[in-house]
Amino acid sequence: MNIILFAIPVFFLLIAAELIAEKVKKTDYYRLNDAITSLSIGGLSRIMGVMKNLTPFTIYILLYEHFALFELKQSMWVWLAVFVIYDFLYYWNHRFGHEMSFFWAAHVVHHSSEDYNLTTALRQSSGSFFNFIFFLPLAFFGVDPILLVSVGSVNLVYQFWVHTRHVGKLGFIEWFMVTPSNHRVHHAQNQVYLDRNYGGVFIIWDRLFGSYQDELDHEKPIYGVRKALKSWNPFYANIQVYKQLIQDSLYTQKWSDKLKVWFGRTGWRPDDVSQKFPLARVDLSQFSAYQTEISLITKIYCLLQYVIISLLALYLLINANMLSVSYQLGISFFVIVSSINVAWIMENKRIAIWLEWLKLLVSAVFLFSADLGAYASVAYIPILLSVILQIQLYYQRKNQLVDNSELNTLKN
Repeated sequence: MNIILFAIPVFFLLIAAELIAEKVKKTDYYRLNDAITSLSIGGLSRIMGVMKNLTPFTIYILLYEHFALFELKQSMWVWLAVFVIYDFLYYWNHRFGHEMSFFWAAHVVHHSSEDYNLTTALRQSSGSFFNFIFFLPLAFFGVDPILLVSVGSVNLVYQFWVHTRHVGKLGFIEWFMVTPSNHRVHHAQNQVYLDRNYGGVFIIWDRLFGSYQDELDHEKPIYGVRKALKSWNPFYANIQVYKQLIQDSLYTQKWSDKLKVWFGRTGWRPDDVSQKFPLARVDLSQFSAYQTEISLITKIYCLLQYVIISLLALYLLINANMLSVSYQLGISFFVIVSSINVAWIMENKRIAIWLEWLKLLVSAVFLFSADLGAYASVAYIPILLSVILQIQLYYQRKNQLVDNSELNTLKN
């Protein structure tokens, strides 16, 4: 049973509840463009998970079947013991994800949001191809693959609720469990909070291994990463650090540094590269979150497209075992390209509008040629709405260009 898949409706109900709290308390913890980006990144990670998890899981099963040292009986106590051990291994997986460049390149996407709300929890990496090695010891201890998936899913589901700013400190619970307060610390880029609180469910590992930091009343967390993403593109969010590491390893002259770029401490750069291609230092005293201004119609359009994309992704996840490989790849490609183009619309890129018309045309042709029966008319409704909104967007942009032209004429 896919626990995470069944948890998705609960995730969205909790996000809706947090949005209500946002209105009631008059807070500004949500921005539509950032939330859509986080949710799109989450959708991409689930789709990639369908394809990328096959090899790691196969390796685990082979080790379990041929090298398991023990045969564990199924019981509640075994499940609880494995759950605790899994979280211990997760702690080290997470810690390496922050302290070694190779693993940080995959994990950084989760920290790239400069907001902190429940959508941030879904901003998961699509590129964590080697994290599974941290959990291979469980195969030698005889942990059944199904049990591994079970405890791993529960561990991940638990971490969802701690991504909120609406819950304060929880007293004695802060001493042994991961909570919204001590996890806010983990997502902050303030110097005092940097690389702290790696626990997934239990914060005791951080207390034991010297990586714990309490949330301070006088130090408000500033969320995001030192090398800001400055984009709503879910694909770029996944490759940003990989791109930097590839460039640094190519440009540096020393062969040892070409390797150290990948496996050295996060943020380390060779002297010859950092001198020739310096990166701007972040001044947190003048921090300003990345933002692009878009109209109300654009927001409505992007939200509608996100809903359509999400339904397609959910359809793929639910029916993956029944769909042919070509169908899976086709839907995955459509979801990824559509998500990127929604990001470009939110970034006000001109080409995005024309690509969106092309996407709508392809969608209409596909629906017309597909045998959908009674569902055909329903399937055309979102396309019709998209066309109407696209036309409105076109005239809005045209009027803006006219207004800007008249303004420039008056200035001259």
